[in-house]
Amino acid sequence: MFSGSQPGFEGHNCRMSTSKTQLIGLDLAGLGDVLREIGIPDKQISMRRSQLWNWMYVRGESDFANMLNLSKDLRATLSKHCSVDRPEIVTEQISRDGTRKWLLRFAPDSPGGQSVEVETVYIPESDRGTLCVSSQVGCSLTCTFCHTGTQKMVRNLTSGEILAQVLVARDCLADFPGQVADPATIAPREGKKVSNIVMMGMGEPLLNFENVKQALLIALDDDGLAFSRRRITLSTSGVVPAIYRTGEEIGVGLAISLHAVNDELRDVLVPINRKYPIAQLLKACEVYPGVSNTRRITFEYVMLDGVNDSLADARGLVEMLREIPSKINLIPFNPWPGSEYKCSSRKKIDRFASYLNKHGYVSPVRTPRGQDIMAACGQLKSASEKESKRKSLVEIDSQ
Repeated sequence: MFSGSQPGFEGHNCRMSTSKTQLIGLDLAGLGDVLREIGIPDKQISMRRSQLWNWMYVRGESDFANMLNLSKDLRATLSKHCSVDRPEIVTEQISRDGTRKWLLRFAPDSPGGQSVEVETVYIPESDRGTLCVSSQVGCSLTCTFCHTGTQKMVRNLTSGEILAQVLVARDCLADFPGQVADPATIAPREGKKVSNIVMMGMGEPLLNFENVKQALLIALDDDGLAFSRRRITLSTSGVVPAIYRTGEEIGVGLAISLHAVNDELRDVLVPINRKYPIAQLLKACEVYPGVSNTRRITFEYVMLDGVNDSLADARGLVEMLREIPSKINLIPFNPWPGSEYKCSSRKKIDRFASYLNKHGYVSPVRTPRGQDIMAACGQLKSASEKESKRKSLVEIDSQ
């Protein structure tokens, strides 16, 4: 069971409820601190926190009253001081292809603060169910092809808020023991409905490293959510120092949001490249722990018409990645209102993919999912941001 290196009780992990201590997202040390604080004797701490851990992450329980192997008095005490509540589901949208998008509202992070909203997306396939999880409210990186990048950075999500997205999805999909799913739900034929996690939602995960690390270590814990490292992928735009830490301290799969084969273009598409240029990024990938031909780094490459989709770009990509066991995901650009880019033609994408395949790279073309509900790659942007802008325009018009 994950114990972590930092207690989670003081401070940043308890934001889903401003009046009670939120237990979701605390490591075992932090959970023990909370139990001690509410009067649980030291000799009971280990047993009680193990019971709570099981209820939260194995059974998916969100009501202390139903935790029947805890005494009635303890359940009452926990209900008074603590919370395992889920965030509010503001909207749930279901695409024609079965993709689901939830807009989740989290409580203010301080008295007098404002609630925040993020989007989480579930992508079902025949052999897996992938949950795309957000790590920040908004984003500070301003990648020019990404809709989320047009939203201002609001704040980091806590480890509890990151994990809560997984719990909400599993609730809605009836993916915990004893739950009964809606027969109309599109999900994998066998196994867990949420079988894979990708940190590819709103925000840059490695600019929220400590909270992402704690959330993923809890998700990996064999006595809890029990995801394997091969079933979790963290995508980064290239925060190089944190890539080294990710390999050493978390060890999940790595995906690089690359999109260009030279610094001049990548400086425009992915501005963090100005701080950590391609050479530094590739060096970090070369030494990422566990990388091999059976566990490759994924390089994400969005296909932009007339920008990065020539055969010269394909040749540059092959040359660039020759020392790194790699898989290249080609992503047809998903349009969004106001974007200056267009998607490459299918002919260009196929030619690009064919060149990569001919040179030994697995390079699938990602099938756009959930476009009709703005849930596809690069399209996420919280409704709170959209509504805030709408209200601002109304106020201007009325003046």
